[in-house]
Amino acid sequence: MRVKVLFHDRCFDGVASAVVFSRFYRERVNPRAEFAYAGLMHRAGRLFDDGAFDGDENAIVDFKYSSSERLTWWFDHHDSAFLSPEDEAHFRRDRSGKKFLDPTYKSCTKLVADITAARFGFDPTPLEELIRWADIIDGAQYPDPRAAIDLTEPAMKLMLVVEAGRDDHLPERVIRALQEKSLAEVVKEPPIAEWVEPLLKWHEQAIETIRRVVRCERDVAYFDVSEYGLEGYNKFIPYYLCPEATYSIGVSLSPVRAKISVGSNPWAPRPRRHNLAKICERYGGGGHAAVAAISLPPEEIERARAIAQEILRELQQSEATS
Repeated sequence: MRVKVLFHDRCFDGVASAVVFSRFYRERVNPRAEFAYAGLMHRAGRLFDDGAFDGDENAIVDFKYSSSERLTWWFDHHDSAFLSPEDEAHFRRDRSGKKFLDPTYKSCTKLVADITAARFGFDPTPLEELIRWADIIDGAQYPDPRAAIDLTEPAMKLMLVVEAGRDDHLPERVIRALQEKSLAEVVKEPPIAEWVEPLLKWHEQAIETIRRVVRCERDVAYFDVSEYGLEGYNKFIPYYLCPEATYSIGVSLSPVRAKISVGSNPWAPRPRRHNLAKICERYGGGGHAAVAAISLPPEEIERARAIAQEILRELQQSEATS
């Protein structure tokens, strides 16, 4: 039995969700199953390749729904969970008992743990530390912005490796290792450990680069790092630099996409008034109410900048009238 697990790539919650699902499946469904993993990224055009669902069973965790008949398991917690109304209707008709959506969860990892425990008798206790940190990281449950960019804890270092590392095999290595070992053990394993120090230096450089280019006006921190190769930067940096901001908008560029990241400050002096997922959906993106994004082809970087400016004006105008 070959189980294909597709997870939100470059995302600690996506990796942690894959860990919990894999251990659940091995312990409660088929202990002889072999696992294959593939990361999924939000991008312009098709999100799922033709050969994506090539396992005997196929699972998606922490990513959009697919109406493929070969998809057997699905767990997600995003507000923007569907590519189309047809996909949503397909999900609503499903009676397999193996596909789950709950946007009230701060992390998909906790969703997978709770559902598999309640419905399938899985004991997630050995993964308790991982589940707790996934909820902190994806739910932005840090005491302050400094804690959110302080990468001294093993979980925070692994987050950096997963989200900013440029070795495409690293997320799978992390997923396999975390099924049996602690966060502190995994972060010391080669080749994972070899990435930590270089990425910590990169993280400090990212803080200084964003410090140079960020503008905070009328409660919105805006920055364009598309010329600096900074996709994968810590999303809390703008709130550390601009604690007065309610929102942030960042433009970045990689070989596979131009990205507009739109977020809200968990520690803002003024409350968030917008559902950012709904704003980004207008441009083909999505996410959560508090943090969302839009992905375009890399050659459309100028269009990405124009969209970012439109969203900037919208957020600034609404804050000015509140």
